[in-house]
Amino acid sequence: MWSNDHPGAKGLETLAEFGAVAPRVDLGVAVIALDRTPPEQIAADVERLGLDPARLWLGVGAGFSEKPLTRMRESLPELREKLPGVRLVLAAMGPKMCALAGAEYDGAFFNWMTPDFAAEARRHVEAGAAEAGRDTPPVFGYVRTAVGPDATERLAKEESFYRDLHDGYRNHFARLAEPEGTVGVAAADSDAAQKSLAAYNALDTAVVRGLASAKVEPMLALAEAAAP
Repeated sequence: MWSNDHPGAKGLETLAEFGAVAPRVDLGVAVIALDRTPPEQIAADVERLGLDPARLWLGVGAGFSEKPLTRMRESLPELREKLPGVRLVLAAMGPKMCALAGAEYDGAFFNWMTPDFAAEARRHVEAGAAEAGRDTPPVFGYVRTAVGPDATERLAKEESFYRDLHDGYRNHFARLAEPEGTVGVAAADSDAAQKSLAAYNALDTAVVRGLASAKVEPMLALAEAAAP
């Protein structure tokens, strides 16, 4: 079970709720940006929430760091020291970050990729692992998924926010060279969505992020108004 992390809601706190009711499920968070949450704070949160390190896949990324690759390479020893037993997964999009994930981290986490781009990124992870003389670690990745008549619009809206978020994303989408609103899955129904998700076979685990329809809230309001 995976949870997102962002400034308004700590992913580890969400995982603690999941873990309390599903004690045999592994828990993953993707991703905690080290520019806003340093390793010592992450470790304090894990301890405070009573999370079992052996169950945890901890995704970490550079966020808005000025030199992201350097930040993630230099942060790894401290992460290992502060979080013993936790599997550390590196948020990776560019070739060098993917190679670093393969060489030194316990996994790679992709974001905003087409199936073909994910396959190419995986090759960089594998090359990094081979150069370091180790097996390729697991490759995870978010796949934004919208289903329904307005699926294309929902995917495009989500994607437009990230395309200009910071230089890392701007460079990534430039490398992708895909039209806006096409990176992910937008499908008319569940069968079509499953077929599109199956194309992401470069991921050992596809973490599906469902994009809810804005039409749900009006429908709920109507239902509540009609209730006795």
